[in-house]
Parts: sequence; C-alpha cells; structure tokens
Amino acid sequence: MRALWLDRHRLTLCDTDIPRRAGECLVRVTMAGVCGTDLQLLAGYAGFTGIPGHEFVGIVEEVSRSGDRHWEGQRVVGNINVGCGTCARCRQGVQEHCETREVLGIRNRHGAFAEYLSLPSVNLHPVPDGIPDPAAVLVEPLAASCRILEQVVVDSMTRAAVLGDGRMGLLVAQVLGTTGASPVLFGRHEPRLALARSLGLDARPSPEGPLPMPDRFDVVVDVTGRPDGLERALGCVVPRGTIVLKTTVHDAVPFATWPVVVDEITVVGSRCGPFKPAIDLLECGAIRVAPLVDVVRRLDEWASALEEASRGLKVLFDPGRAAPGDTTA
Repeated sequence: MRALWLDRHRLTLCDTDIPRRAGECLVRVTMAGVCGTDLQLLAGYAGFTGIPGHEFVGIVEEVSRSGDRHWEGQRVVGNINVGCGTCARCRQGVQEHCETREVLGIRNRHGAFAEYLSLPSVNLHPVPDGIPDPAAVLVEPLAASCRILEQVVVDSMTRAAVLGDGRMGLLVAQVLGTTGASPVLFGRHEPRLALARSLGLDARPSPEGPLPMPDRFDVVVDVTGRPDGLERALGCVVPRGTIVLKTTVHDAVPFATWPVVVDEITVVGSRCGPFKPAIDLLECGAIRVAPLVDVVRRLDEWASALEEASRGLKVLFDPGRAAPGDTTA
C-alpha cells in the first residue's frame, strides 16, 4: 500500500506492507484529516517514527476473528488509543491512560495517512449513512471537544471563552454552545472569525493583554496551538475559574505560576473523548463541520497539504485517490 512515512522530521511517500494484525480489523481508509498534532509530530513531538494520522473514516475490509464478521463492509471511525486490556486503567475503561498503550499515528502504531490501517473492533464505531465522509473524519476531534463536558460543568449560566480560531477552536466553541452557554471565541484571523460568526458564534479579536476583571470568564479553553496559550488563558479567567488545556506543543512553556496559586485557578488537561456523543451531534446537525473543510488532497500532494493545514483550517487526504495518469491504484 501507499503511505506517508515520518522519520526524523521528514515525511516521504512510500510503498509499505498492509498492516494486518492478529485479532484486529483491517480498515481501508477513505479519508484522513490533518490536525495540529500531526504538524507537531513533524516538529518532533512524541518522537514518533512511522505512518502519522489519527483522524479517519474508512471501510472494514477484513477481520481476523470470527466474532467480528459483522464489521465487514461497515463504514467506521475509531478510537485512537489501544490499551493492553489487562491493566487497572484498561479494566476501568480508560485505555487512553494505559502505560503501554499504542496511539494511532502518534505512539507505536501506524496511522491513517495510508491506504489501510488496523484497529481492534472494540475501537470501532459505525458511521450513520447521513454523515458524509468529510464530516465523519471530524468525529475524533469532535469527541475530544466533547471530553470537556465530562470534565467541567458548563451550562447556560457559565461564562465561557475559547482561545484559538482554528479547526479545533471552532469545534470546541460549538460543543460548549450545545449546553446553553454562549461561549466567546477569541482569534487572530479575521477570515476565521467571520467563519465562526457564520456558525452562530460570538467571535472577537484576541485581547492584546489580560482582560479587565469584570470581563473575565468562568471557563477558558486554550486551543491556540501556541506555547503562550496557557499564559493568555490566565489573563482571561476569573479567580477560582477553570482553564482547560487542549493545546499540545513540542516547545517548552515557561510561565509564572503565582497567578494559579493566588487566584486558585483549576487547570485541566483534556485529550481524547467519547465518540458516540460526537457522532450523535453530527447526525442531528447540532454541530456544523462542512465549512471547516478547506480542501481534499492526494497522498502525493502531502507537501502542499501540510503547508495549507499550517495556515488554514481543515485539510483532508483521500488515500485511494490516484495521481493523474497513475494506473497502480
């Protein structure tokens, strides 16, 4: 199969073996999304070598266990964390914190920037017919957005803010809005702020410094993708408020800790989340994702795709889409 291979900050298109794993399902990838974490991998985050990519939708083509036969032919998305299945965390249902976990396209497991990937059936979720592939790709980041609502109380009385007007910020703000809250999204790019407003969001230019105390928020979510995101969030949250960190950056993040202590700020790390609520939100139309998708590229167009992803919103790969004149696909 064809795949994108990451090694020492360099990405190349190569031919490699189809990843058939005992006890798992083989999924033909129909679309895969480029996210901020993928761009951080290129910068050295997690020290990953192999096939990146963890946002995907595909078709189950083969199963290796008789009990998984019903998955054949199903269109699916999948949880990206594969735990050992036996440790205390896995038995508690939090395989994303298994000490020996593999993470699709991020840690010890080849990912979705390829024609095929492999996952256990317990990681798979069927995609309803009403959700097209370009929207289904966004189930994984939408699930990560839904995770916030499992960690922090947000309701119609909550004053919430989202820092960052990128793809994840737009998803997080929409999810917070499903609670009855009216989140404010702060960003630095007017075209993205205009897009946010078209989605019904209150979108404003990022403040140049800390907000005056009366203008601060109970809950602030950092989705800036920048090393200074936490420091900026501290300038937007009320005393005894909560900051949710969604940003993962490779760079070191120096900041003064005294405001956290003096103002008794709760800082919550937030990563992967529940797939079913995300699928339900897409299926009922509560979350709009089509405007977030900029372009669909072939695997051999990876250089332009990554450059577009670094300055735009959502770029998708179609791994089965052949280059003009290519008869091998």
